[in-house]
Amino acid sequence: MRRVNESVRAVVAEGLGELKDPRIGLVTVTGAVVSPDLGEARIFVSVFGNEKKRRATLAGLDSARGVLQAKINRELSLRRTPTLTFAYDDSVERGVRMTKLIDEVAADLPMDSLPEDRLPEAEGMPDDEPDDDEA
Repeated sequence: MRRVNESVRAVVAEGLGELKDPRIGLVTVTGAVVSPDLGEARIFVSVFGNEKKRRATLAGLDSARGVLQAKINRELSLRRTPTLTFAYDDSVERGVRMTKLIDEVAADLPMDSLPEDRLPEAEGMPDDEPDDDEA
């Protein structure tokens, strides 16, 4: 099923570039899960923009479902063409939020609280090994 999922994801991602619906903004297809009977496929998308843009994009994708299903039918040799449903994938948004939190916490940590092996290496700092001219 992993190959089917990835194939459907790739065809849908390619098909998004061909759509002319102005409601569909900057979209990334992050995944696809096809049911074992090939009857349904849930397509996970990440949308750049605010909540209003996300809703408009999902509505545009829903109305373009038939076009994308026809593309899957033409390009993949499946017993059945799955019915597509679109779902917002907030993992990118969560990842960005987590990175910001980690950066904030790291900025608040004093440098002397880090273990020696975790200190960032500074360029031009002398190391513990003697140079050739010192020996």
